[in-house]
Amino acid sequence: MPTAFKTERARDWTRERLDALSRQELVNLQANAERLDERELADLCATLLKERPRRGALSSAVVTRLKGRPKLIPRTRAFEARGVSLHDPRTSWSGVRKADGMVVMALWRAAVQARDGGCACLLWSPNVAGARPWSDTPAGRERLEHCKLAIERQDAEGMLVYGQPLEGRLPEDRASTVLGIDAETVIRFQVEMRGAEYWASWGKKRTAT
Repeated sequence: MPTAFKTERARDWTRERLDALSRQELVNLQANAERLDERELADLCATLLKERPRRGALSSAVVTRLKGRPKLIPRTRAFEARGVSLHDPRTSWSGVRKADGMVVMALWRAAVQARDGGCACLLWSPNVAGARPWSDTPAGRERLEHCKLAIERQDAEGMLVYGQPLEGRLPEDRASTVLGIDAETVIRFQVEMRGAEYWASWGKKRTAT
């Protein structure tokens, strides 16, 4: 969840920066600003929310909505709610549920793409010419092993992470703001290899091979 910010930090949220947020991210940022009595930021969020039309749920045909009110919670708590203990709570973005061996991954919401009538999200790509150094970190190598395991199982679960990316950095490595994980949305997907890359794919009709 976003940390408490003082007035000078609240002013860093420019109109351009707020425009890059999703509607849900704006809603949560507004609530946080109101809680901290940052009226200028809260009012700006409210104005943008009025201007922006409501969007439907992401790929509603393949998303399971759990009971309760939508809310964002910290990554560790979200994984615990799915029965997963992270190897490193500070850096891990995926884990394996002991009860059934299911691979569970956190997916950066802004990285989800509409593709082939469904949705896709890049999970891991090799660090070519230093372009993705996170892939060579312990957390990146852990994600790679979980991608391979998910391919073997032909199934995996995903949870959506909301936040503001940091220019020039992968959000798994460092983000400007991490608002939290949508605790009420669980995505069932398959992991596919595209060249040397691993992608999450869901929602599209799959043809037999």
